[in-house]
Amino acid sequence: AKQGPKPAAKPEEAKPAEAVPAGPVVLKPLNVSTMVTVRELAEKMSVPVTDLIKKLMVSGVFATINQRLDSETAMLIATDFGWELIVTPLHMEEEIITSKGAEEKAEDLKARPPVVTVMGHVDHGKTSLLDAIRSADVASGEAGGITQHIGAYQVHINKGTITFLDTPGHEAFTAMRSRGAKVTDIVILVVSATDGVMPQTVEAIDHAKEARVPIIIAVNKIDLPGANPQKIRQDLAARGLVPEEWGGKNVFIDLSAKKRINIDKLLESVLLQAEVLELKANPDRPAVGTVVESKMDKKRGAVATVLIQKGSAKIGDSFVMGLSGGKIKALVGDKGARVDVAGPSMAVEILGLTGQMPQAGDTFNVVENERMSREIIEKRNRIAREEALAHKHHVSLLNVKASHLKELPIIIKADVSGSVEVLKDSLEKLSTPEISVRVIHAGLGNASESDVLLATASNAIMLLFHVDIDARAKETADKNGIEVRTYQIIYELTADVKASLEGLLEPETVDVTVGKVEIRQEFKIRHARIAGCQVMEGKAVRGAKIKLFRAGQPVGEGRLEVLKRFKDEAKEVEKGLECGVTLQGVEWQLNDTFEVLVQEKRVRRLTQNA
Repeated sequence: AKQGPKPAAKPEEAKPAEAVPAGPVVLKPLNVSTMVTVRELAEKMSVPVTDLIKKLMVSGVFATINQRLDSETAMLIATDFGWELIVTPLHMEEEIITSKGAEEKAEDLKARPPVVTVMGHVDHGKTSLLDAIRSADVASGEAGGITQHIGAYQVHINKGTITFLDTPGHEAFTAMRSRGAKVTDIVILVVSATDGVMPQTVEAIDHAKEARVPIIIAVNKIDLPGANPQKIRQDLAARGLVPEEWGGKNVFIDLSAKKRINIDKLLESVLLQAEVLELKANPDRPAVGTVVESKMDKKRGAVATVLIQKGSAKIGDSFVMGLSGGKIKALVGDKGARVDVAGPSMAVEILGLTGQMPQAGDTFNVVENERMSREIIEKRNRIAREEALAHKHHVSLLNVKASHLKELPIIIKADVSGSVEVLKDSLEKLSTPEISVRVIHAGLGNASESDVLLATASNAIMLLFHVDIDARAKETADKNGIEVRTYQIIYELTADVKASLEGLLEPETVDVTVGKVEIRQEFKIRHARIAGCQVMEGKAVRGAKIKLFRAGQPVGEGRLEVLKRFKDEAKEVEKGLECGVTLQGVEWQLNDTFEVLVQEKRVRRLTQNA
């Protein structure tokens, strides 16, 4: 098999491949696996990651740096850069796809319920809203009909069915996104009408925007005396969530979870949004899904909650799930009852796992038989071990230049809100036309695991001011190669970021005056005018640029063509010595002076934007 060119090729060499000439183009072969991420592909093709992401955006694919690309997209994009991708699937991976029927026929696709994640600040009534939604479920018959909590459940109302992911905070949501899984169709953002926009609200907005999913805002607690739904609209509009009634795209629903006011209206707007999205899946094929959570149960052993996205899972099916697999022994629905079949957008607990515990965001696939399942798991575990040994190239303040970034994503955590605003402003002011500083999240308090996951998903640097990082978050940051820096002085923090950005600026070429020379005499040798000069300051340099002055006024620029000391050619003549020169490009006279200019490359410094 042909090997691709050595990865040592410079990025500059790969760039001209973008402008593909009209004639026949010879594409260079490049081997990649089906698990290739945006970053890996960019590194293998030796092009800046930002160029690849831009190219993907132009093609209508919005992918984060750590997101896995499907083979078709990767192959199309690679041809634009002059590479022919040879996709080497995982062992038996092609067989799984073939057995499932990779191409979905339009007539086989049926409408599926939307998958909704509820996010919001701690005391804004997220749990109360979920309870109120459960009580609106016509199938359960009564409030609190759910006997078991499995992290995801379906609600049936007269107009349709909705699947809710009840994830603890934003951790699972980001964990799935950072692993390239697109699970959520719609996000409901719960905001208290009395408290307004809080730190976790901002965090939730950042997460949802990064994942590019529609956001429906549930303005809760409108029954309380201090409720001000209009202020919530103003605050969120300032953060880019503009209400429909103001000509924006976001639906705002004023409700009360406690008094059960407008819950039906919220559910209807979710179904309406789902209609616009035209969510469809084929139920008559082997199941494909995503792991929502996994746990070790004392009585039942390893259990994973899986959201089925395509096809149907049945008892007795063999499956692979991340680095684990097995045979489905039982399927438990969200009401705690056992089910025989689980279709698209249905969340079920799966019993019968062997091997490592799967992680949130792992893909669940039904395969032909147990033997196939075992082979795939062995191969995947081997690859995982190899990847663990390979160095993770996350951006840090020291390697910003090597990362070919044109944008430096930063997460700020500080002790007081005043510091957060000051830091955010001073860092964003450091942006230049060549590289911009983007603060993707700024919050109060210690850095949590959720912050680290956001940094992993967005390839960001974490800067902590007067706060610390939680032990578990530190562990995750070390594992994922995320740079976390702590500071006590604002100036030091901004100085570090400034220094790393200055390394990114292309050096500027400046003219430096190295000498001053006075013309004292004139000689003519073979029709050439020779100026007899004395070096007054510095030195005269052969081949240098010169600036001619007459009576202190500049009269032109030229070049010091020939430099002689007596009859010998000289490269340089020092201060106080006499020399003969031929000047090109200027008409000189006796008693004129000229400055000798040498071009130097200088490190550019950042200037504050006006």
